[in-house]
Amino acid sequence: MELKCILTFYLRRETINMTTQADTRLNRLPERGSQNFELACSIIDEARICHVGFTLKGQTYVIPMALGRKGNQLLLHGSVVSRLIRNLAGGVPCCVTVTHLDGLVLARSAFHSSMNYRSVMVFGTARLVNDPEEKQRGLDALVEHLVPGRMSELRDSTRKELNATSLLSLPIETFSVKSRNGPPSDAATDISAAVWAGIIPLELKAGDPEDAPDMVEKIPLPDYLK
Repeated sequence: MELKCILTFYLRRETINMTTQADTRLNRLPERGSQNFELACSIIDEARICHVGFTLKGQTYVIPMALGRKGNQLLLHGSVVSRLIRNLAGGVPCCVTVTHLDGLVLARSAFHSSMNYRSVMVFGTARLVNDPEEKQRGLDALVEHLVPGRMSELRDSTRKELNATSLLSLPIETFSVKSRNGPPSDAATDISAAVWAGIIPLELKAGDPEDAPDMVEKIPLPDYLK
């Protein structure tokens, strides 16, 4: 009986460990994967939005959010009353995903058609940043990530604004990068088909800045936006 209890406890403990440790192995097309930290950071740095996934009471949620990065920490922010923020700060594990769609890959068959992309998934438990100075630096870094140069113009945040905002820091330690780049990979039997094949490049581009309609006077466009 004692041995049975010990084995049962051990198996349960192993089950718990397996379910809480993110598996970053790629089972499909592993050659497209990477564990390169610099590559992961470059994908994050180019992004202005991410999707944060987490599970509460058996229901999974995926929420789009702005993001930033400071060193090896991925930064998220939101209202102190946000359900996402409160639960992630309480220790709920999460997965943050960033994806860039670089092109549509049109093969001579639907089966072999694909996309060129770069993506990273960061797994872990976020930390609520409570230290006022660290929090201010993190929020500043997030603003600079979204619009480099912007912080030099903005007024300081008020204490009320800072108290109404939470900052989460997620270490970029357990992550998985996956990407594809290149032409179609058609089956040899399809190469002679009279069907156009190739790549349609895609990119996200900023348009011309538009003045806010309530500006009290005409303010020249800042250099960092030109």
